[in-house]
Amino acid sequence: MRLFTHELKVEQLLFWRSKEAAIFTFFLPVIFFLIFGSIYGNDTITKEHLRAAPFLEAGMIGYGVAATCFAGLAISIVIRRESGVLKRLRATPLPATTYVLAVLASTFLVFIIEAVLIVVLGRLLFSVGFPDRIFSLIVVLVLGAVSFTAMGLGITAFVRSAEGSSAVVNAVYLPMAIISGTFFSPKSYPEFLRVIADVLPLTHYTELTRDVMVRHQHLWSDGWAIGIVALWGLVGLAGAMRGFRWQPLES
Repeated sequence: MRLFTHELKVEQLLFWRSKEAAIFTFFLPVIFFLIFGSIYGNDTITKEHLRAAPFLEAGMIGYGVAATCFAGLAISIVIRRESGVLKRLRATPLPATTYVLAVLASTFLVFIIEAVLIVVLGRLLFSVGFPDRIFSLIVVLVLGAVSFTAMGLGITAFVRSAEGSSAVVNAVYLPMAIISGTFFSPKSYPEFLRVIADVLPLTHYTELTRDVMVRHQHLWSDGWAIGIVALWGLVGLAGAMRGFRWQPLES
């Protein structure tokens, strides 16, 4: 436990000292929320029958889980692997399991801070009420963090170079974030985009988040969305168990 706590502190220091990581994985969803909330926060989304600000708030939490737990984690792991950091860590007394759990816990902590900040800003700046279903919201945040970190670890097996890690991962998560309806309602999309959105995990996670935060429903009211997000998490976990490497892939 002492090793885990120590490594968790180290991971937090590494994250917050990295300006790129802090800006693009932590602050970017917050910045988007502030920009879009200021532009159309008081409008009404006709197809959803909701005010735009709370709709966008829940969407930015969905965007945040993709940015932080999927993209940010995947890029950092690939860079550490290809630079030899993971290889050197395997030669230290630090158990591999402790290291991996500390990295995942640090990622989860960053995402929770991000989600809380978005909720607080929504209340202070855009008059969005605090969520009523606190327990359901906590479970949703945990489900998203676990599933998307598993997918983040899984995709590292397909990224072979540190130089290309940002390009490959961003090419996956940025279109997914847009198509999944984190910014706008997918109900207004063309048919072919709605078909693509229906198979993406972020679509169902964002909808689940809005059900709990905006529509004030219990977590179990949308078992289908829970199942889809969990299934994608299992796919990511299977990919991570099969393809995760401590050694650089390019030598």
